[in-house]
Amino acid sequence: MSSTAPTDPRPWADVVGQEAAVAALQAALDAPVHAYLLLGPAGTGKMVAALSFAAGLLAAPESGSSDPDRAARLAMAGHHPDLAVVERTGAAISADQADEIVRRASRSATEGRRKVLVLDEFHLVQPAAAAKLLKTIEEPPVGTFFLVLAEEITPELVTIASRCVRIDFRPVPTRVLAERLVAEGVDAGRAAEIADAAHGDLRRARLLATDERLAIRLAAWRAVPGRLDGTGHTAAGLVDQLRGLIDDAAAPLADQQRLEAEALTERIERYGQRGSGAKALEERHRREVRRLRTDELRLGLAELARAYRDELAVALHPGPLLDAQESIQLSAEALLRNPNEELLLLALLTSLPPLQR
Repeated sequence: MSSTAPTDPRPWADVVGQEAAVAALQAALDAPVHAYLLLGPAGTGKMVAALSFAAGLLAAPESGSSDPDRAARLAMAGHHPDLAVVERTGAAISADQADEIVRRASRSATEGRRKVLVLDEFHLVQPAAAAKLLKTIEEPPVGTFFLVLAEEITPELVTIASRCVRIDFRPVPTRVLAERLVAEGVDAGRAAEIADAAHGDLRRARLLATDERLAIRLAAWRAVPGRLDGTGHTAAGLVDQLRGLIDDAAAPLADQQRLEAEALTERIERYGQRGSGAKALEERHRREVRRLRTDELRLGLAELARAYRDELAVALHPGPLLDAQESIQLSAEALLRNPNEELLLLALLTSLPPLQR
């Protein structure tokens, strides 16, 4: 199963806390237009909603599908031949990727009369790539639908966004996420802690639910302000420790990826290498690792911000604490640009004031 695919294969079942967005997309299936912009923060369910919408498009009578149930099932898993999920291969969507998207859009559908292109993380599109894609997204071939996913409307995305129907995704309330975890068998107390750490991301919450060392990592990040002493040596040591904890957090994902690689090896041995998707799996695994490390950094930065926010309640001189929160926020925003993890943390920790407990 693709990492983009929901755990529950039923359309819309894994889109949590987005009732307005789901209602708008479901209504749009009656008379779909050429392009939609799914806009909202990471972890709000945009990809699962896009796959659910794609399932509806590719299983509808107008699609010409001979087996609607199969079409919906394959689309939800991200495996339908007339569905393409485009993810960036570098720091941003490049002009070369834009050329490939245009080529895909120009091809005829394989199984019916419709095809769907899902463009992920399009707030990271390069200006040249956006310019190349504008005409195709504005006037795609008949039966071609674009689902553009973005966290924000950047200057490069403004014109493309104006050609799309906008569907907003709001941050998922922690309470809603915790209730979903409890319904899936997670202890209520642990579900609350995981939901808080997952920041509204059901995919990440499910991964954290299998991670017994989450509490250790949270405690380590919370302890950082009290261990700072204003020296670069101490900051560097803390960065090494925190990066080691991030390495440790990747263990559940590594286990999952190992099972997927073993299953692929078995298929190759049985059916041969051709068309196996080995290269695509390798690239997806790299993206998953990058995403996990970014998620862990967001988790840690949120714990740091919380520590300084709590100190503000009793501070006689709030200025340095407010500056610290601003520095943490800027570091969190910088994660969108895929910065060097070590340099980001070192610069941040050397700028933060110690909190003596």
